[in-house]
Formats: sequence, structure tokens, C-alpha cells
Amino acid sequence: MQPSLLCKSHKLRGSRPGIKDIWNAFMVKGATFTKNDIPICPTTATETPKDIIPWTEAKRIYKRERAAGKRKFHISAFVCFYLDDYKFDGPTGIWHKYAQALRILRHFDGVITPDFSTYQDFAYPIKLGNTYRMRAFVYWLGTKGIPVINNVRWGTPETYSYCFDGIEQNSIVAIGTVGSSPRKLIDRPRFEAGLKELVRVLKPRTIIVYGSDNYPCFDELRKQDIEIIAFKSHTAQAYERRQAQ
Repeated sequence: MQPSLLCKSHKLRGSRPGIKDIWNAFMVKGATFTKNDIPICPTTATETPKDIIPWTEAKRIYKRERAAGKRKFHISAFVCFYLDDYKFDGPTGIWHKYAQALRILRHFDGVITPDFSTYQDFAYPIKLGNTYRMRAFVYWLGTKGIPVINNVRWGTPETYSYCFDGIEQNSIVAIGTVGSSPRKLIDRPRFEAGLKELVRVLKPRTIIVYGSDNYPCFDELRKQDIEIIAFKSHTAQAYERRQAQ
């Protein structure tokens, strides 16, 4: 656990009689918090993923298996959320329809923290709030017995003061390279600077990469004896299948 964490037990916020829990305070029951009020989310996965699939694919598999009458099925893959936010967030997304999300996610090996966005042009409270939700949701899944791995999402340097909060040092972490970072040259310096800060603060022993790891920054980390395990994105796999036909 990084030294900057201030571990303080909190009462269950939002749990006043007669007041609706509109921000899922129950998810952080029993958690300790950092100085930025981010819940500390232990990595409960004991093994690295055999495969990683996006939430949209997990939902499709769940619907298919249930339609076939299979109530007790298991898929050897972790579920990730490296997707446009509207595909897993919003009124019908995992934060509000958490019970349905739990029913689906129980059928997989584990979960990588939802990648709620922290875009550069987002206001500070939104970026901090999305970091909070990343940790809170997966902390709750961990209490339900689901193996979890923390996703790390950073933005510009001002996010470094909180974007690594709630993640233990010397653990397995996950990042995504799909989308604009670090594929676009204009975004690459920001990505590489954040990755360097991630390593300095969290000292991970393994970094799971969803997307390509074909960048010099990952070769540098391997020289530091950090294990890099990359999984091709679902889109890249589909493209390769089409090319092979």
C-alpha cells in the first residue's frame, strides 16, 4: 500500500433512515479510505487472466447461455470495461443496475475495474468521482467473492494526486491501450509520463495490457523486471478473423 494513503475507517455514508442511497454507499461498507476519500480496493485475483473480454461480449454470452437454459455456466475469462462509457455507464449501466451486473459477472473468472473516463477536458470533480466509482464498484465485487484486478486510468499530471489512490503496491494492475492513448502520437507523451508515474507510485509486479504493448515504454518496464502481459482487444481479434477468411 502506498505510503501516501491515509487509512481511515468510515461509517456507511448515505445510510440515514428514510434517505435513499442514491450513490451506492453500501458498496464501500467496511472499506478504508485514502486522504482523497477513495476506497482502498484490494486485488483479490491470485492468478493472471487466461483471457479478457469486454463487458458487451460478457452480456452477449450471458444472454446466449441463459436462452439455452444454462443457468450454471462458467467462462474462463476476465471481464473488462475498455469501452466507450455509454456502453456500461448511465441509467441502465452497471452503477445503477448493479444487481444485474453482478448476476452476469459471477459467471466469469474475474473482473478488471470499470474504466470510467477521466478525460482531460472533464472537470476535476467528475474525474475524481469516476476514480471513486472505479474503486467502489470493484471493492464491492470483491466482497461478493469475485476475483478483481484494479484498472489504472490517469489523465494529465494534475490527476496524479488521486488517480493511483486505493490500489495496493506490489500488486497486479491493468491498463488499456485501445482508443487514443498511446496510439496517437499527440497523446503518447502524456501516456508514457503517466505510466512512469504509475510504476513509481504503485511498484506493480505485473501489468496487464488490454490492447497493443508494441511501444518502447513497455520494453523499458521489462528491463525493470516488471512482467507485461498483453491481450489483443476484442476488436483486433475480430479484424484478424476477418482477414483470415
